[in-house]
Amino acid sequence: MTHYPDTSFLCSVYRKQVHTPQALAFRGTMKEPLPFTPLLEFEFIQAIRLPVWMHAADRTKGYGESEADAMIANWEADVAAGLHVPVPADHDAVLRLARAYSLQRTARGGHRTLDVLHVATAVHLGARTFLTFDKRQRQLARYAGLKVPL
Repeated sequence: MTHYPDTSFLCSVYRKQVHTPQALAFRGTMKEPLPFTPLLEFEFIQAIRLPVWMHAADRTKGYGESEADAMIANWEADVAAGLHVPVPADHDAVLRLARAYSLQRTARGGHRTLDVLHVATAVHLGARTFLTFDKRQRQLARYAGLKVPL
């Protein structure tokens, strides 16, 4: 396994955002499918669905349900086409690694729980690069020995 994405990368692929051109360009150079765990997929789907709730409360925020449904359908089509592949992870091993990163880095870097878990998952799965647009997560990934090309 070469690359492991985080949610910011996936969101940039599936919805036009400031980093979308960069995410699509990088994805276009990839020769292997992107792996994902159930945790990453859950956070990605949650990141798509939460703005629907925000939009219902205030039409100037988020986006409508049909846009969210289209993003999820595109994701599922790409999974079915083999562009993304589910991979198993030993959650106990990931949590032990995440605990170590938290003890070593969170007080200095302000890392969020899921960010630490995604970096630990990438390391556990043997990824060499971590795909993220999150500044603090990039710092943690580099600390963990991952390359961060974006």
